[in-house]
Formats: sequence, C-alpha cells, structure tokens
Amino acid sequence: MAHVKIYSSDYCPYCHRAKALLRARGVTEWEEVNVDGRPDVRQAMAQLVGRTSVPQIFIDGQHIGGCDDLHALDARGGLEPLLRGQR
Repeated sequence: MAHVKIYSSDYCPYCHRAKALLRARGVTEWEEVNVDGRPDVRQAMAQLVGRTSVPQIFIDGQHIGGCDDLHALDARGGLEPLLRGQR
C-alpha cells in the first residue's frame, strides 16, 4: 500500500470526508499532520503546495490536492492504482 500523508484539521468536514474515502478504498493507516493551532505548520504546508486550505493530500509524495481533488481522482479511476503504488 502507498504512503499517504494528510495535512488536516480536527474541525474540517472535508478532512473527515477525504479520510472516509481513503478508508473505503482500503487505506487503514496514513501520516497525519494536524494544523490546528499551529500556524507555522500551516505556513509550511502553504509554501509546499501553494494552498492554505485543508485537507492537503499526498500519495507516495505526489500532491493530490484537497478533498474534491481526491474524489475527482477516484471518480476517474485513478485513486486505487495510486494506492497500490502504480503510477
């Protein structure tokens, strides 16, 4: 299974929705970076991806984007191959 990293917030419904989709696709573990009360971490994320909103999702180091981007990738059939390590 691929390495998944998620920048998230405990209070973000989009974060919960993205994690629910990942669980539905068989992902049971991911690296989570919580930005709540951590402006330095959110700023580092923004410098990395050019966005300040969460979630920001990476699969094997590839920036997928936010929740809508993850769902669009899944709808195109591209999420499961990435999760299996196929590019």
